[in-house]
Amino acid sequence: MKKSQTKLSLKITLRLLYPYFKRHFFDQCKSIWFIVAYLMVFQLLILQLPIVYSLMIALGILTVLMGLMFFMEGLRLGLMPLGEAIGSIFPHKSGKPVILAFAFVLGIGATFAEPAIAVLKAAGSGVDPDKAPLLYSLLNEFSGQLVMCVGIGVGLAVLLGMLRFFYGWSLKILIIPAVLLLLTISAYFSQIDVLSAVLGLAWDCGAVTTGPVTVPLVLALGIGVCRVVSKGNSNNAGFGIVTLASLFPILAVLLLAFFHYSAEDYYAASNYKGELQVKAVVETKQQAITESSESFSTQEFNQFVTSRQLEKNHTMVLEGGQAVLENGQIVIKNPLIVINKLPEQQDVSVTHWDSSKDIMQALQQSMIEALRAIIPLCLFLFLVLRYYLKQTLHFPQETGVGVLFAVLGMSLFGLGITLGLTPLGSQLGGNVPSAFAEVSIWGSTINAGPLFETGQWGKIVAIIFAFFLGYGATLAEPALNALGDTVEKITVGAFPKQLLMQSVAIGVGFGIAAGILKIAYNIPLFYFLAPSYLILLVLTFISTEEFVNFGWDSAGVTTGPITVPLVLAIGLGVGSNVPGVIHGFGVLALASVGPILTVLSVGLVTSATQKRTEITV
Repeated sequence: MKKSQTKLSLKITLRLLYPYFKRHFFDQCKSIWFIVAYLMVFQLLILQLPIVYSLMIALGILTVLMGLMFFMEGLRLGLMPLGEAIGSIFPHKSGKPVILAFAFVLGIGATFAEPAIAVLKAAGSGVDPDKAPLLYSLLNEFSGQLVMCVGIGVGLAVLLGMLRFFYGWSLKILIIPAVLLLLTISAYFSQIDVLSAVLGLAWDCGAVTTGPVTVPLVLALGIGVCRVVSKGNSNNAGFGIVTLASLFPILAVLLLAFFHYSAEDYYAASNYKGELQVKAVVETKQQAITESSESFSTQEFNQFVTSRQLEKNHTMVLEGGQAVLENGQIVIKNPLIVINKLPEQQDVSVTHWDSSKDIMQALQQSMIEALRAIIPLCLFLFLVLRYYLKQTLHFPQETGVGVLFAVLGMSLFGLGITLGLTPLGSQLGGNVPSAFAEVSIWGSTINAGPLFETGQWGKIVAIIFAFFLGYGATLAEPALNALGDTVEKITVGAFPKQLLMQSVAIGVGFGIAAGILKIAYNIPLFYFLAPSYLILLVLTFISTEEFVNFGWDSAGVTTGPITVPLVLAIGLGVGSNVPGVIHGFGVLALASVGPILTVLSVGLVTSATQKRTEITV
């Protein structure tokens, strides 16, 4: 008897799928609403500045949410089944050399598929090549090499993580030498101006690599290896790889920078083969001001002739004349004085869309990047599973849909970054210095600030803003909840989930606040990195292996696909508007070290309290 097949109309299908997508869409809203609302409220109420390109930013944020929804679902349906299948079978059917080679290639491929990698590629446009020539070349001419080095660093980290599982090495004996090596190289870089400008980028690269693609894939392989080689408790299976994956990319980028520094083939160096940028120079200051000025009315002119006074929105240029010294005074005879009227501040909010943005071109570019990142990784995993392990997928159609969702999601996410998160972060970052200095408002020629008469108070406001930005954004990260559940289970309730979440969030808040402090006072990044990591090494040495494992990995959950582009854009925006500051890199690096410090510190207190309780009992 032939079975009857029920055919669903498009309308019924959409009605059935609507609750499913609605739930996943709001899951993404939970991870982004606070940080976006916080940024907008701070700009509108504290800085009292309008949101430029508001319509474009709103559409971009909506596109980011849609992109994350499809991307995360694509990971669940497509990439994760491939990774978990390989992770559970591969260690049983392969020797150690093959597993290590696979781990290395997997680390590289997963890095290319990270959404935040695209942010690094776009960060080079705001760097002044005259102030930071090597940094400029790394982000522009050598951007492909930069991403490859980051991928190789992750690949080596995953390989070393597998070796650690095979031989049962303590994470401490890997972390301490690696950090000491990085600090030594960074100390050398900090003594040379060209190299010191690269430190922020290198240490930020460690935060970019531990995202939603790399972490689950390498953990799947790590857990599989642990099940094969572990003879006892494997609660700590998978811990440590995320830490190594955030340290080795730093080393790789530092070595790449030193290579080009030695070769002298970066911007304006002796062996540079690219074209030098020629900046357009306006003939006179008067001409530059006139091009962006408005016209005085006849009524305003007559008022000036009568009172010899003008409103604040004007500029005065002194040309010609003869300067002489008479009776201790500088007297300029027969000068030409030209007064120009500046645009009103309310004109800033007129533009709701950036006319230079071509949506179709941006979407096309984003789709190309998504295909390059997702398809090779999925193809590699499929070929290993099908032809090396001789296994078939249990649900091939579902996996195919997942890969399609991942490509679509990454394409939309990249478009949303271009239209929404980057302009929002850059705009707020560019306007935050108005709290303590007079700066040009983002997207206009109008100056604003300082918000407070005393610049120190303005800097304090900016630092407090940064703390709550990091604190709130971290609590909204979904991965932090998962880590909290795992840690509470491993420690048998000794380190409660809420305590871990609060420790991580406070650490990130202090880290981002320290990043803004660094930029506001133009303090070298190394002065923050050296003491932080030296204290961290002491805490690591005296902490138990259990706390070291999840304490160092806690930094990985703080750098999600939303946090990275926003914090990076804010840091670069602030750095480009503070006098004397070359760039704003380094904020992500400090946001990563902060939670490790707080978690290990709280872990030591928790352990001591638990021991005292046991003794009392």
